[in-house]
Amino acid sequence: MADAKPMLQFLLFLFLFLVCLGTYGNGVQGFREKNKVLDLQEFRLKQHGGTGTRTSACLSQKSRKEKGATILEIKHRDYCSAGKIVDWNKKQQKRLMLDDLHVRFLQSQFRYRISGITTKDDVSEAQIPLTSGVRLETLNYIVTVELGGRNMTVIVDTGSDLTWVQCQPCKLCYNQQEPLFNPSESKSYQSVLCNSTNCQALQFATGNSGVCGRNPQTCNYVVNYGDGSYTRGEFARDHLYLGTTSVDNFVFGCGRNNKGLFGGASGLMGLGRSDSLSVVSQTSGLFGGVFSYCLPSTEVADSGSLVMGGDSSIYKNSTPISYTRMVANPQLSTFYILNLTGISIGGVALQVPSFASGGILIDSGTVISRLPPSVYKAIKAEFLKQFSGYPPAPGFSILDTCFNLSAYQEVNIPTMKMHFEGDAELTVDVTGIFYMVKTDASQICLALASLSYEDEVAIIGNYQQRNQRVVYNTKDSKLGFAEESCSFI
Repeated sequence: MADAKPMLQFLLFLFLFLVCLGTYGNGVQGFREKNKVLDLQEFRLKQHGGTGTRTSACLSQKSRKEKGATILEIKHRDYCSAGKIVDWNKKQQKRLMLDDLHVRFLQSQFRYRISGITTKDDVSEAQIPLTSGVRLETLNYIVTVELGGRNMTVIVDTGSDLTWVQCQPCKLCYNQQEPLFNPSESKSYQSVLCNSTNCQALQFATGNSGVCGRNPQTCNYVVNYGDGSYTRGEFARDHLYLGTTSVDNFVFGCGRNNKGLFGGASGLMGLGRSDSLSVVSQTSGLFGGVFSYCLPSTEVADSGSLVMGGDSSIYKNSTPISYTRMVANPQLSTFYILNLTGISIGGVALQVPSFASGGILIDSGTVISRLPPSVYKAIKAEFLKQFSGYPPAPGFSILDTCFNLSAYQEVNIPTMKMHFEGDAELTVDVTGIFYMVKTDASQICLALASLSYEDEVAIIGNYQQRNQRVVYNTKDSKLGFAEESCSFI
């Protein structure tokens, strides 16, 4: 028994040593998680389109079926624009200006829906390849679908309900890469009548009621966007293919008077939360009201996926999916709103009385995330505290926290996490923290902006959703996040 005492002491010492080592190890790991290395040379390539060959065609997006899911490739909208951007600084400025107009319009919509008053200043599963839209002159994402027997490239927008494409004959159409949709060439095309329930649903989905045409009484639609863009035309139905998945009698807008910066895309895919007109609701019998996406960076070769349906086994997420509930808001019921409970920068939890009192909207059509002034002020202060010692640079458009990093090959930047009700969290990818204004990195900015007022609706933009699997489950009213390196393959 006497000989056993030294052995017990040794085992106790060994145990305590291992505990301390584990604690230290976790501390080191925790430190690593508080910072991420940003390779500025690689980041420049990704921000400015990479080294891939640009083409004038949009229709190289792929699709496939896997375990009952139709998978569509999603790419950035830059994929569809040909040629080299001559003045990148001017281009970036224009993009942020348009994003600002888009957000202002959204806020005016929110005010109108909540108060009913406008002001003078208001302006089975299918996975589809998802691509970034830089080539189409905005930072949005596109997929290719088949409508009425024709392939059409459309912008993916969770903040819109109505799907529409430009149609012949066209009174006013912007330039697009593909031929206009011609209803006369589709045997399955039909006009929607004025007295139909679909026509009546336009008021709720778009904010504008359907307008009756003449001989016969067809339904016409109008949708206005915040940057002065609009689409007007005939409300119709036709045969839609999402990858190889067939959707009969799909209701959409056949736009004959369209104006705006939709780039080379043929139209827009509405993935909003409306009960009758969005792609989600019209395919609920096939996909159960579930879809997800992984948004890639702006590099030409990068692609992600739009998955229609709930088979999570086909996702390529590297972390578990954490879910939070969708906040019910009767006035904003067509939007996806979450309860933001906290934000941490480099592992430091921000101390703010309220992060988003009315909830935060997640939107694939907005580029830069917008936060209440008090929240943004706290983020900026903590970020500058941790990311210190770097030369400052002038603000740029809506971005006011900028640096001159032209002398650096790589930098360590603080991690950024958004925390939601139910312990769900969104870890912002390293490519979604900085917005590169100049190609030499002499002006690179924190990719967040402040709202004008505390009571405006906060928004999570697509820039902060890069390389995330974002899962929308409208049936169970929940939304999930998981880290994923986006790739269609």
